[in-house]
Amino acid sequence: MPVIRIDDPDDPRIAAYRNVPDPDLLIKSGFFVAEGRLVVRRLIEGRRFSVRSVMVNDAALVPLHESLAAHHDLPVYLVPQTVMNTITGFNIHRGCLAIAERPRPREWREVMAGARRLIALERIANADNVGSVFRSAAAFGIDAVLLERTCTDPLYRKAIRTSMGAALAMPYAEAEPWPEVLRELGRTGWVLIGMTPSPTALPMRPLALTLSDRPVAVVVGNEGEGLSDAALDACTHRARIPMTSSVDSLNVATAAAIALYDLHQLQNPQRGR
Repeated sequence: MPVIRIDDPDDPRIAAYRNVPDPDLLIKSGFFVAEGRLVVRRLIEGRRFSVRSVMVNDAALVPLHESLAAHHDLPVYLVPQTVMNTITGFNIHRGCLAIAERPRPREWREVMAGARRLIALERIANADNVGSVFRSAAAFGIDAVLLERTCTDPLYRKAIRTSMGAALAMPYAEAEPWPEVLRELGRTGWVLIGMTPSPTALPMRPLALTLSDRPVAVVVGNEGEGLSDAALDACTHRARIPMTSSVDSLNVATAAAIALYDLHQLQNPQRGR
């Protein structure tokens, strides 16, 4: 691997890293950024994406050396922490960034081919929530993630970081037209469980127990408003997570994790013990 030491934040070889704070510009340029040693390692070793370059400080280079050494043509820019902070505009305290090419968008039918377990997201705006849902999806055996078009990009730096790299491995696609995609899934035999705190909804755990032989999609909605009426109407079932009366709802990422855990454990009772 070519390790290139750079001490000047104006060096044109690291100019692409100036776009790190601007996710829209990165998307227009056809790139995304991974941050942190574990995430960058998973990006490199996963070989799913074409990595253009890596920028590290001295401390991050050592634990990444073995992974980087397997890629003889990958430029590795070794910079002081001050240069890294200057060019990105904020403190990259993890000392490691990588730029990779964005993949072509996948059609949702392509992503779910052969799938039996899905999670669908509607209007999830917070990158940490999107990343957390991807991490839970990977942990609990979900085959793919479908996202309504206004959801935060799963390849946004913060979403990848919060997912601990799961967003780099989990198949996903934009589900448009929404919520017609949900209706089409329902017509083809899928059980669609719309998560809602409504007291009239069925508790998730006993509902999941009845669905072991059916393809199932869990559907979760916006942090403040939950699922839209149109999305709920497109679901075949509505489920809630029982809780005390002192709390009216859970964070969407937490609710998704509990729902996916229930689905996974009740249909795979010997796993996770």
